[in-house]
Amino acid sequence: MPRSVVLMLTLVIALNYVDRSSLATAAPMIQDEFGLTSSELGLLLSAFFWVYTPAQLLGGWLVHRFDVRVVLGIGVLVWGAATAAMGLAGGFVSIFALRLLLALGECVTFPSIQLIVSRNAGIEERGQVSSLISSGQGLGPLLGTLLGGLAMAAFGWRAMFVGLGVITVLWLWPWNVASRGRLKVEAEHAQSVQISYAAIVRQREFWGMAMGMFAVNYAFYFVFIWLPSYVVKAGGYSLSEMASCVAAIYAIYAVMTLLTGRMADRWIARGNSATRVWKLIVATSTLGSFFCIAGCAFVDPRLAVWLLGIAGLFFGMGTPALYTLTTIIPGPRAGGRWAGAQAVAGQLAGIISPVITGLLIDRTGSYYLAFLVAGAAALVGMFGWVVVVRKVETVDWDEGVGRQIGAAA
Repeated sequence: MPRSVVLMLTLVIALNYVDRSSLATAAPMIQDEFGLTSSELGLLLSAFFWVYTPAQLLGGWLVHRFDVRVVLGIGVLVWGAATAAMGLAGGFVSIFALRLLLALGECVTFPSIQLIVSRNAGIEERGQVSSLISSGQGLGPLLGTLLGGLAMAAFGWRAMFVGLGVITVLWLWPWNVASRGRLKVEAEHAQSVQISYAAIVRQREFWGMAMGMFAVNYAFYFVFIWLPSYVVKAGGYSLSEMASCVAAIYAIYAVMTLLTGRMADRWIARGNSATRVWKLIVATSTLGSFFCIAGCAFVDPRLAVWLLGIAGLFFGMGTPALYTLTTIIPGPRAGGRWAGAQAVAGQLAGIISPVITGLLIDRTGSYYLAFLVAGAAALVGMFGWVVVVRKVETVDWDEGVGRQIGAAA
């Protein structure tokens, strides 16, 4: 797979997570300026996922139906414009509406990337390619939190949103240069054999991965959405201290993501099965996340920040597994649709986690129960990935449900 394409996909994931997490970075200032309660802030933080979650099915359909390069480009243009417009927001309603538009633009990102990797990356390089691309989930918020926090301190939160939106739109030019004529982007036609959503949801592995993604995302979104507010409100950090602290946690996450994919490919090259390698990685990641997050309920907030930093390491370990398994198990015939359907389940956590966390904080006046619930979610994720998913290998779509589709074709 061309290195320039991998670089641009890593960058677009980084921009994706910068823009979706920008509200969390600005949350302390926005909450104070508009006088929002924790419950109202939780609704704003979850609004993105109200559209993003069901729209994953639309994204999965679009990337199989049209040129995936163009679909991804249009999505970036929409969400970049929505981010820039946040700088003009006048209150709760306008922020809520712009978060919905942001979600509509971002809904094609995950299905696009999964399909591009599935069609263009060899099986022997998918672990490394997936880890490089998924490292953007840490690199993006790292830079967004660090530079965005400093920009907010100097110019205010509105200027930060405008700057991020402009930078996002500028990505389109190098993407066009890097990907034109270098990718398999053929669209499916009416006469082509297509794997339907109905066929996908009949697979046991789909439900194991969907369960795992939902549970792990609950813990992940709890940490990375509420972390800036927790550091400022409970830890007593200033905005600039918060930016540096949260950026350090994202850095740990990104570095571990890069290392895990390379390590997994080497283990598999030495003769270990992909199933054994990736399940071991996921089990270690989810158990470590559980102990770190749940442990925060019993320590001082400033010590909890250190535990959350270690949790970032375990999240980074598990992230490449999500990308790699979603390219291997469905294969190129169903990669985009599978990724979209799986993301619907996973992103439900983005709706539920911020709201439940906000309610728990308002009702109890602390983060104690919120930490325990998020930690328990990580254990549920381990069950889905390790127990329900049987083998890490591509589904034979010409057997069982797939055979019926092939016969009809």
